[in-house]
Amino acid sequence: MRPNAVGLTAVLAIASGVFAEPGDAQANRAGRDFAAEIEAALRSAKEAAGFDHLGTLNRICLLPDRGGAASTNDNVPRYVTDPSAAPPRASWYADPARVFDNLYFVGGSVHSAWALVTSEGIIIIDTIYPYNSEELIVGGLRRLGLDPADIRYVIISHAHGDHIGGAEMLQERYGARVVMGAADWDTVERYPNRYRSMAPTRDIVATDGMEITLGNTTVTLWETPGHTEGTLSYTFTVLDDGRPVNVVYSGGTAFNFPNNTPDPGIRNFQTYIDPQRHLAEQAARTGVTVLLSNHSEFDNAVDKNLMLAGWRSLNALGAAAGPHPYVNGTESIARYFQVMQGCARAAQLGLERQLMM
Repeated sequence: MRPNAVGLTAVLAIASGVFAEPGDAQANRAGRDFAAEIEAALRSAKEAAGFDHLGTLNRICLLPDRGGAASTNDNVPRYVTDPSAAPPRASWYADPARVFDNLYFVGGSVHSAWALVTSEGIIIIDTIYPYNSEELIVGGLRRLGLDPADIRYVIISHAHGDHIGGAEMLQERYGARVVMGAADWDTVERYPNRYRSMAPTRDIVATDGMEITLGNTTVTLWETPGHTEGTLSYTFTVLDDGRPVNVVYSGGTAFNFPNNTPDPGIRNFQTYIDPQRHLAEQAARTGVTVLLSNHSEFDNAVDKNLMLAGWRSLNALGAAAGPHPYVNGTESIARYFQVMQGCARAAQLGLERQLMM
């Protein structure tokens, strides 16, 4: 039996039981066996996870967010008014790394940021928190021999403080164009205190299929609402020793939207599921073999960065080092999206059953 199989099976059984009615009532009055449908959805996610997507499975199937009303908080974050309240550096710092010929990791140990280097400048993807974007992004670029003044675009996956935090600073300091989904631009403007020090001036409003081209590189934007109303994901190409490699960037994963009642939970889960199918289709169409995210728990970026040095050393010696640590293959990418859809469908089925009680 595979490692973790017993533990995962046990937790999945508990997860399916969360939605179950006792005894014979599990087969609902309309003749559907919701318990069986939920178990099937959970099992499809578990089987799809394999070893490479366990972080995603744990986060959204085994320990999913259960939320009520959407947040209307407009309080200034304490780490903005009192910098000493920011988490200690040891809890978020990670070394920058060259991942591919033209793609660099400039994020932290939990929240990621990426620098895509083109023939005409740098595209930054996500900007972490306001308290660590200076050291991780600006400092990270310099440590890697890159000039932050070359930043031309900043693409924000969604307007949460752990991803939009440095966007205002990069826009004001370097004149970078900032790209974000329309609904998330609206959120930033609606809650000025919540985004104090991290609210870029409205700039480029992303649409589905929009292309951001800088020099020899194009990033295609895909609207994937759910995590937030304006969440964006991307596909683009990087180079591995000169060879093109296709990448998909998943912009929002957790279920931190209102989802603990049938209305609006069922609708919100469908809003989440449909764009993930759309993004999976784009990834399959372009032969994507690399998955990136804005949280290391979903793409294992920090662990893979640690593997890169050894992998490159073996390659330099002419040894059989195997594939690049970030290259998972098209089959793995398809399974990632099945994990997301299976977990979301299981939770949605639980809400559908509530309507039948």
